[in-house]
Amino acid sequence: MLQNMKPSLIPAEQASHFYMHWMNASREKRTAKIQSLITQPLNRLNLEALLKREMDDGYPLPRAMRRLRNLLICAIIERDLSGKADLSEVVETMTRFAEFAIRTHLKTLSEELTAAHGTPIGAHSGTPQEMIILGMGKLGGGELNVSSDIDLIFVYPENGETKTTEPGQRPLSNQEFFTRLGKRFIKALSEITEDGFTFRVDMALRPNGESGPLVASTNMVEQYLIVQGREWERYAWIKARPITGNPDDIRALQEIVHPFIYRRYLDFSVIDAIRNLHQQIRADVIRQEKLHPERSNNVKLGRGGIREIEFLAQMFQLIRGGREPALQDKSTRNILHILVEKRQLDDDIANALLDSYTFLRNLEHRIQYLDDAQTHSLPANENELLLIANSMGMETTSELLDELKKHRSFVSSQFDEIFSDKSSKEDNSKPVIPQPLLSSQSEDEQIHSIQTKLESFGFAEADNAARRLLSFWKTNRIQSLSDSTRTRLVTFINTTLPELLKSSHAPVVTLGRLLDFLESISRRTAYLSLLTEFPAATQRLIRMLDASEWAARYLTRHPILLDELLDARTLLAPPDWPSFTAELEQQLELQRGDTELMMDTLREAHHAQLFRFLAQDLAGGLTVERLADHLSRLADIIVETALKEVWLAMPKRHRDIPRFAVIAYGKLGGKELGYASDLDLIFLYDDDHPDAPMLYARLAQRFITWMTSSTSAGILFDIDIALRPDGASGLMVSSIDSFERYQAESAWAWEHQALTRARFCAGDENIGKRFEALRDRILRQPRDRQWLRQEILKMREKIHESHPNRSTLFDLKHDAGGMIDIEFIVQYLVLEYSREYPELTDNFGNIALLKMSEKLNLIPEEAGEKVSAIYRQFRKRQHEIRMQGADQAKVEPDEVTDQVNEVKKLWNLVLLHPSNEAD
Repeated sequence: MLQNMKPSLIPAEQASHFYMHWMNASREKRTAKIQSLITQPLNRLNLEALLKREMDDGYPLPRAMRRLRNLLICAIIERDLSGKADLSEVVETMTRFAEFAIRTHLKTLSEELTAAHGTPIGAHSGTPQEMIILGMGKLGGGELNVSSDIDLIFVYPENGETKTTEPGQRPLSNQEFFTRLGKRFIKALSEITEDGFTFRVDMALRPNGESGPLVASTNMVEQYLIVQGREWERYAWIKARPITGNPDDIRALQEIVHPFIYRRYLDFSVIDAIRNLHQQIRADVIRQEKLHPERSNNVKLGRGGIREIEFLAQMFQLIRGGREPALQDKSTRNILHILVEKRQLDDDIANALLDSYTFLRNLEHRIQYLDDAQTHSLPANENELLLIANSMGMETTSELLDELKKHRSFVSSQFDEIFSDKSSKEDNSKPVIPQPLLSSQSEDEQIHSIQTKLESFGFAEADNAARRLLSFWKTNRIQSLSDSTRTRLVTFINTTLPELLKSSHAPVVTLGRLLDFLESISRRTAYLSLLTEFPAATQRLIRMLDASEWAARYLTRHPILLDELLDARTLLAPPDWPSFTAELEQQLELQRGDTELMMDTLREAHHAQLFRFLAQDLAGGLTVERLADHLSRLADIIVETALKEVWLAMPKRHRDIPRFAVIAYGKLGGKELGYASDLDLIFLYDDDHPDAPMLYARLAQRFITWMTSSTSAGILFDIDIALRPDGASGLMVSSIDSFERYQAESAWAWEHQALTRARFCAGDENIGKRFEALRDRILRQPRDRQWLRQEILKMREKIHESHPNRSTLFDLKHDAGGMIDIEFIVQYLVLEYSREYPELTDNFGNIALLKMSEKLNLIPEEAGEKVSAIYRQFRKRQHEIRMQGADQAKVEPDEVTDQVNEVKKLWNLVLLHPSNEAD
């Protein structure tokens, strides 16, 4: 819960020398002005009307703006100290006023300069040019201090020169025009006069800093950021917000700046860059405090101060902002809230940080209220310190200092938890792996050296592990890395081996998987940074690599999923499907127009959620059935979302929502999807528009392309549409009417078999309802029992012939007595008995349908329980084998003899010897 600010114990005149001097100059008149303002929130004031009032009193614009500024500052002091204004009102009022002053002065000065020199015109575009003023720092973030300077960058769109239209106008180059404009603008705001100043202006953040030109063209900004832009400038440009300029020019500039700030991948290397920047700032603060002891206790730049909270927020922005558009917000306070929504920060941590941020900013304001000075340090004078304490609602300075210490201690602890240098805690003993390029040892000597070290760790098979390590180190990819990156790899492997040995059931196998993974990420230092910065993620990585060959391959193909290992709570949390869907749709909405990015987003969202299931599966938290339910639901959402986006991107569509549906067959239809299952789909439509067949065929084709194309993020699913009417020779899409006719008049028995595991998946719900009703009718239609058995037996024989088992092992899926036989038994029972027992048409899955058949006396007592348990066992065993990387699930025959005999017994009873069936 955020703290409420206590009202000041002393009046504004006592808490602020500035306020007192301002009031004393004309007490009666200024008291009336103050009272007219402070009855309402100041961030809602009509600034134009207030400025006009000053100018109507005869003051020119620069002086009128300064007088308005002084009035606003004093009104803020009055409302803030009395408890009527909160932090939001204070910083929003100052931000609004700064924007108003910038726009007003720029408009006036631009008109004056244009009258003298003509209108600047772009040489390339031939259009009039306007200066873009970017607000940086707290102005850009909408959180400006009461006595802050404003950090600005001036940009103009393109080179050219002014176009003169009046006699006496002297043309200038655009560079010269906007440079003159910038200088006059800075003077108008910052020159100190009898009324003070409007804002101090700091231009140090512009390209090349103080040594660079005052005003830069868009092209110059682009070249600078590409060639010279540094990590700390990424941090600074996060806050960049255009205050003036033509919208098209602003958009063009943002397209340049955005990829410089935000990476499309998760950029954990930024942690080290921010750590170094923080250390430089701290070193400078310490130097200044030694030179000026009276400036110690800096609430902005000191330990646990405002800047550390800003660094925490912006660290998440730089790491994730390219993939999470919501994190591109400019406000520190907003970012802390968003981090909770994105599950990157605990709610209590974020609230405590906001609490500390509010306290520190309020304290900073009270320090600045004292003399309207741009300072962030508590006063050394005891009397002034007491004024600060009283203005914070505290009786004594010790109470203030204790409260300040509490907040700074919390902030610094949170900062250190993320930004402490993890490498300093690592084992710096001699690396296991030598660097062959620098080594004079022979290969055998190097292997022996590594083997000796591994044996000291307790490695069995140390010789094999040593050879694997040396082989890894000598690959071209590793040897082509920079010395610093290779050194980081050495350090990482050296510190990881003890954890691997402790956690692994097969250390040499797991080591090989780890090295394959490290080789795949070796050129993306951000991933190595993640593992270095978050040791807990490394531990989870080792456990996953140890548990599953399939998981190791999957993570090696999609290393971006390392991010999922950071937080065990998120990794192991049950799916929140409404939130997942809403967040995915929100991301895609922001990316419309960039097909490749949208396809990547779909893939990354699918991979991330699948990876969470994988982690839960390997941890023993999911049954095979529950996993299949989750994977099927995930596939449904992806299919629905992709279909929607493909339709929105279709040209010449005749309706907003397509009358088109996706029907799932096979494993997705039966909600038995596995990690690597393909999707068996058919497409139906119900639309009498003359272009509908062609349009929906294109929709289906583009949908398949979206699902199956290999992008930088991989693929989503393989799609099989062979189950459509007339198979490979049939149309890609069918009208629901023609599909009904086909199923009723022309479909083969095996197509009705397939219907037993079919369901509406995505698209038009009315078509979905028609399909479900049709499915129910088809499954319940009367059939000749003997004919049906023969058809199913023929289909079973075809499948057996297409999957010959040439090994001595038992194929859990395809061999007689395996999973296919169980599925065929269920399909026969559904097709034969649904007319009499309609509940069999419900798509409950094979296990439930076997149990139901037993209760309906369609199979002998206990047969349903026994065979359904066997089916569950086989699926689990198949899953475990495939998780170790095998394409086919085969076991020693004697391991499953009893189960196979039980399945064959039921097969013979149901499909070969009907006279023995239960009545």
